[in-house]
Amino acid sequence: QKGKKKMGLKSYIISTILLIIVLFGFVHSLELGEYTLSLFGFSETLPVSVWFVLPIIFLSLLTYIHIIFYGLINYFKLRLVDSDLDNMVELIKLKLLNKEHKIGFRTRKQKELANILTQLNLEVPKEIFSSTNEELNKTVAAIQNVNNGIYVDKNLKVDEKSSLGKQNLINKINSQVDFAVDIVKKAEKYDSDIVKVAFLKSLSEKSMTTIKKIYKNVNLDKELTIKLLEKNIENSEFGFENNEILELVKNIKLSKDDYIQLAKKYKNSLNPDVLIELFEKISQEQEEATVAYLYILSEFEMKDKLRENLANREGNDFAPFKALIELKDAGKHYSLESLSYN
Repeated sequence: QKGKKKMGLKSYIISTILLIIVLFGFVHSLELGEYTLSLFGFSETLPVSVWFVLPIIFLSLLTYIHIIFYGLINYFKLRLVDSDLDNMVELIKLKLLNKEHKIGFRTRKQKELANILTQLNLEVPKEIFSSTNEELNKTVAAIQNVNNGIYVDKNLKVDEKSSLGKQNLINKINSQVDFAVDIVKKAEKYDSDIVKVAFLKSLSEKSMTTIKKIYKNVNLDKELTIKLLEKNIENSEFGFENNEILELVKNIKLSKDDYIQLAKKYKNSLNPDVLIELFEKISQEQEEATVAYLYILSEFEMKDKLRENLANREGNDFAPFKALIELKDAGKHYSLESLSYN
């Protein structure tokens, strides 16, 4: 359109010049002589043909100025519109990336549209996205990859504290276990939920030797502590000492069932004497671990010690153990499971 307008103005100028030349030539051929114009004491004598085309030249110049003036105005308006359209695409990108945006718009319509967009939550479609703006296409593709669990290193400049930034960081953790270990080593620099994901990734893939070096950097909750103890059960040869396990369980609140499940899992991985000593110490500090300790004693046929610990204890939790002792004293062989103990 700009090219057409330039061609139209050019054709108009050439046409008017040709018309002036033709009219001048025609009038001059009539040999009308000269004419003197006197006005306010000023007089000028020129050929009639010149006087004839002077008003036309003057009006033509005015039209040229008029066309050029409004053409420039229209040109700058279009520039503003183009600039606002670029800013609108940038606003959409920032909205998709959950970034702060302070973008100014100069045209009224674009200001209204921007005001509407800032109040809406934009989401990237799951299906293929395509537009004429290549940068927007790259941004949308990057976000789609992040949402699909793929770590994106390029085309995604986003704050790591934002939800999108955190998800991308989690994707990197899940794809690079060594990076997960680095996160745990520098846990103070990251949010607790990120450190938790990194520690779980480390637990799943790294050796117990590595885990023992980094676990103290993590604020262990119940879930992480249980996962850590399960890792220790699987690698008891290089696992924790009893005092380290005691320190772990001391700082969280495990339920009776949690301790029982741990006791069942530890039963096949630790030396019986070590296991009995461990749960005896835990039960002395944590009342919820008492049943688990009794379970260990019963599993290893420690009847006298079991009887000693059951003395002066009342309650439904201890009834199966008391029944088991009475049956064994009577020469009958029963297990806790057969007595409906879970």
